[in-house]
Amino acid sequence: MLARRFLWLVAIAIMLVIAAGFAWALAGNRLITAALVPSAPYVAPAPRDTPDYAAAKNWLARPDLPSAEARWTPAGATAATAPQVAVFYVVPTSVFDRTRWNAAIGDPAVAVRARMFLRGQATVFNGVGAIWAPAYRQATFGAFLTDKPEARAAIAEAYGDVLAAFDAFVAAQPADRPLILAGHSQGSLHLLRLLKDRVAGRPLAKRIVAVYAIGWPISLTADLPALGLPACATPQATRCLLSWQSFARPADYTLVREAFDGDTGLTGAPRRGTAILCTNPLAGAPTAAALPAAANHGSLVPNDDFSGGALITGGIGAHCRDGILDIGEPTGAYKAYILPGNNFHVYDYALFWADVRADAARRVAAFAAQ
Repeated sequence: MLARRFLWLVAIAIMLVIAAGFAWALAGNRLITAALVPSAPYVAPAPRDTPDYAAAKNWLARPDLPSAEARWTPAGATAATAPQVAVFYVVPTSVFDRTRWNAAIGDPAVAVRARMFLRGQATVFNGVGAIWAPAYRQATFGAFLTDKPEARAAIAEAYGDVLAAFDAFVAAQPADRPLILAGHSQGSLHLLRLLKDRVAGRPLAKRIVAVYAIGWPISLTADLPALGLPACATPQATRCLLSWQSFARPADYTLVREAFDGDTGLTGAPRRGTAILCTNPLAGAPTAAALPAAANHGSLVPNDDFSGGALITGGIGAHCRDGILDIGEPTGAYKAYILPGNNFHVYDYALFWADVRADAARRVAAFAAQ
């Protein structure tokens, strides 16, 4: 049952993204409005509807909750029994409804999808940290495909929840506990804004082991200076940020680049023409060197019933070029759900599951040694 639900989720997401790709390519085409962008007006939530993150019901995962997804591991890996690091993880978009601009907290369908992302992504950190993952009123998929004011309001609403959850998360930690921040796609977008608003120039920055803002383009000059943390320059660096976007060959990332170039960075400067941060997860740094498949210690491939998945080793290499992560020829391990342009966005974490896990452990050890 879980497998069918997961495959249904990904299939729907891919259909939507493919439709969006055509819509972007055909600027002005009505498809984007008819098929993806909500037609309903945006209605600002009432103050009483704001989630209280002191309540367990507003978290997908928290150390005191019976969340099996956050503690799951494939064969060969185990979750830490007494982690000394706290992980704040923000799930990617799990709502594709065009009848509303934001998900409702407690929506069962959205929660099921979000928990599947939790299992496939956040678990890379359970070897070193306790996972905290808030439920939040995510902006629906179509909100990222339009410049309507309703879309901006929906994204701002989602970010407000993430910010409130982060404040509750920090307040719940001992004052000296190291922190890892992680997300994917929409979750990474909110993390970047959170860094600017809560971390940059503040004492909290000293407690950050690393930030994994995966699946969202970050400008080296128009975004990074506003975040208060540099890009991770070495595999042992701490208080720094990692990011990548995975594409197989032949890669066509025109749509990503056009959306990136048309936006303003977090510094207020335009992103157009600026370089995009690319961390090679096999190197733990933004190296220009291509690393072979033999350097990959384990990619997570979901099994048929999606009770989890299995790790395959040595199957996927990585090379940062032009701001994207080139993974070489399309791998046979992932035969479905690849986005237009050979975009492996869905698998940004899974492709390098074991290496991201090792990266987090290495940085936690370096942080402790400091």
